[in-house]
Amino acid sequence: MKDLTQGSVIRHMLHMSAFMAVSMIVQTLYLLADLFWVGHLGKEAIAAVGVAGNLNMIILAVTQMLGVGTTALVAQAAGRKDQARAELVFNQSCVMSIWIAIALGIIGFLSIDGYAASVSANAETARLAKAYLYWFLPGLLLQFPITSMGSALRATGIVQAPVMISVLSVVLNIVLAPLLIFGIGPLPKLGVTGAALSTFIAILFATVLLLWYFEKKFHYLRFRFSEWRAQFKIWAAMLKIGVPAGAEFVLLFVYVLIVYVIIRNFGPAAQAGFGVGARVMQALFLPVVALSFAASPVVGQNFGGRQAHRVRHAVKSGLGLAALLMLVLAGITWAIPGPMIRCFSNDPAVIQFGSDYLRIVAFNFVNAGIVFTSSSMFQGLGNTIPPLLSSASRLFIFAIPALLLSYRPDFQIKAVWYLSVGSQLLQACINLLLLRRELHKKLKFEDGPDFVPASATAA
Repeated sequence: MKDLTQGSVIRHMLHMSAFMAVSMIVQTLYLLADLFWVGHLGKEAIAAVGVAGNLNMIILAVTQMLGVGTTALVAQAAGRKDQARAELVFNQSCVMSIWIAIALGIIGFLSIDGYAASVSANAETARLAKAYLYWFLPGLLLQFPITSMGSALRATGIVQAPVMISVLSVVLNIVLAPLLIFGIGPLPKLGVTGAALSTFIAILFATVLLLWYFEKKFHYLRFRFSEWRAQFKIWAAMLKIGVPAGAEFVLLFVYVLIVYVIIRNFGPAAQAGFGVGARVMQALFLPVVALSFAASPVVGQNFGGRQAHRVRHAVKSGLGLAALLMLVLAGITWAIPGPMIRCFSNDPAVIQFGSDYLRIVAFNFVNAGIVFTSSSMFQGLGNTIPPLLSSASRLFIFAIPALLLSYRPDFQIKAVWYLSVGSQLLQACINLLLLRRELHKKLKFEDGPDFVPASATAA
């Protein structure tokens, strides 16, 4: 366990961010490599992977609910030097992750056919999306135990080991993907199914390695099956913090789903262009996501330890670093969107559509960095409702005008991208105002020397 209540706040954030960034850079290489190989199968295959990958946002939403609650409560307990409490929360998180994975697995497999048919631009895209999902979904379900273990490690300041495990699994994925997609050597040619199967094998490998690390190397938190009987008060405490954060991802899923519905009539080239552009943007956002992941435990441990000045310092430093980082990435994206798309598709229509998308949404980057980082700080403080409200306001301002415009005979998809930029700016401003209010309210610590934050004692 690493004590984040001592030493330089900025050094802690940069140290943790650096290790997470390494993992995310490797994941970025995987995302781009996977898209590169699938791109050789045609625009329908690219569109199918994009359609199937959209379900990843639902899984991310639910894992976010689990992970944010686990990180907040374990970090606050660690900040108070309450190891027994941190270990109990960790074991309850593991139990909950297993039950959630089972429930979502049943729902997911029953819904694959209907989902693929309703969102895809044509029958071939729907067929390929279904083939991809039958192996991709099991990999997504393994994300739940991985999230539980990884969140507990991050809450205690441990990032090196999970990063190395992530790097190894992504390298395995990168190696397997072309072998299984194109049937190199004795392996069968599986197409998009091969891309999904390689992802599943890599995630299973990461799960096994994490279990081994907890059993052999990490001693601050241990698996204790005597604590695996469900304690619903602890589940409620985790979900109270995690559900609003996960609901933000649900709103993001709705946002992307609306875009797919709007561009469906433009054909598979448009869906492929948006899919490639969204993947490129997702890859570019990974550094700021790494920073936000580091900010949450730093804020959480110092909040649990009643270090108000260190919490404020972490907030200011994190927001400044996020804005600067995203400003640089926005400039690069605005300058060369075409080459970014051309790496994954030679179809002129796909390149044009994806380039227009990236050039406009580049103006979103700084705002998005502020939103990601400020939301993680709310998580460390144990109150995730304010960023959920700002996300809902963004979706409301975006969705209704976008759908109304799509029915106009002179409708152009660029109007949707401009709406996205405006709504993201509003969300960033709301997040900053709400964060200022939250800090003023939470950091008074006027309850005496035995004060413990309410979010940490909800169970």
